[in-house]
Amino acid sequence: MNICVFCSVTEVTDAYRIPAREFVRLVASRGHTFVWGGSKRGLMGFLADEVRNGGGKVIGILTEGIKEQEYDGADEMVITPDLATRKTMLLDRSDAFVVLVGGSGTLDEFATVLALKRHKLHRKPIVVLNTGGFYDHLKAQFERMTADGMTKPSVLEYDVYFASAPDEAMRYIESHAN
Repeated sequence: MNICVFCSVTEVTDAYRIPAREFVRLVASRGHTFVWGGSKRGLMGFLADEVRNGGGKVIGILTEGIKEQEYDGADEMVITPDLATRKTMLLDRSDAFVVLVGGSGTLDEFATVLALKRHKLHRKPIVVLNTGGFYDHLKAQFERMTADGMTKPSVLEYDVYFASAPDEAMRYIESHAN
């Protein structure tokens, strides 16, 4: 299975790095492929190294505009002309999505795959690894949107799963993959 990980391109503390590392070690040890934004920087590069060190396969998808960030040890690196093409390639090349800690780019990628799932353009599992409660406010926002009638309750029942631990995230993905 190709598991796409959305995460920070910046350095993160051990509180976030260690659970992220645990998750990608599961990816590698279970024979899955790590698909990510292709950067050598920050958490992205660290996780790609961890997968490679664990004997796993990595596929990076990076935009031309930030080609200087390209990770050198990928099994496959795809360079796209723009962000829209990059997100399409990430969706097409992946069987599941995991959201780790990150900033606006991570939220953008998450929102894209969630919106496409809500529009029935894919049925792939989406998991938010809520390390240390990092995404508690995001989950609360979905609950508020549901309570105020802005989205259906199914968003938290069927469309996205919030996991508190790496093994929980992997169990969900493996049991909900198409």
